[in-house]
Parts: sequence; structure tokens; C-alpha cells
Amino acid sequence: MKKHNPGFEQLCEAARQNVHEVSVRQVKEMMDKGTIPLVLDVREESEFQKDHIPGAKHLGRGVLERDIETVVPDKATPLVLYCGGGYRSALAAESIQKMGYTNVLSMDGGYRGWNEANYPLVKE
Repeated sequence: MKKHNPGFEQLCEAARQNVHEVSVRQVKEMMDKGTIPLVLDVREESEFQKDHIPGAKHLGRGVLERDIETVVPDKATPLVLYCGGGYRSALAAESIQKMGYTNVLSMDGGYRGWNEANYPLVKE
């Protein structure tokens, strides 16, 4: 697994205290039951284009705050955010919660955890 810089890890750990996290397995169970909320992939465009979780919409971390209200105008919409491993999605979840989004989950383990579990991925 990629080692992150200490300052980034501290920032992410602090964000994780302020967001609700769900496991890869929990997200897959929601999908299987048809109760999956809107899934947002906050990775880079190139990562999303390679492959992503079925049904996920792309809204990269770099433009998330700028564009979230256009993509998801109802701030009560249930959302699951994911990134490569769960760090960027925790930061993203904390950020949009500050903007008034009230039903936000961050997928702990992210894309890597999903892929390691051999859950389905789709290519654009």
C-alpha cells in the first residue's frame, strides 16, 4: 500500500473523526439489496476512466466543492463517497458536510478494498 506523508495522514485521521464510514462489504450489501445511495467517485478523472464501481458518478476531489450543488442539489440525498483507499473520501465527506450535506458516508478501504474483494468494476 502506498505510504502517505505524515501531515496528510494526520489531516485525514482528523477528518475521519467527523464523518461516518462504511466498509466495502456494507456498500456491496447496499448494492445487492438495491438500497445503494448515490455513489460518488472522488478520484482523479484518469483513475475513474480506468475502472470504477458500477453506477458511480465521477466528481473529482479537485472540483467537488465547486460542483457538488449542481450534481446533487438536494443536500439530504444519501451519498457514499469513495477514493483509492479511503483518505480523500474522508476529506471530501467532511468538506461537503460543512456545506450542509446531511447524509454522507465515506467508504473505508476505497477502490483498492473493493478490487481486493473481487467485487465488480466497470470501464467507461
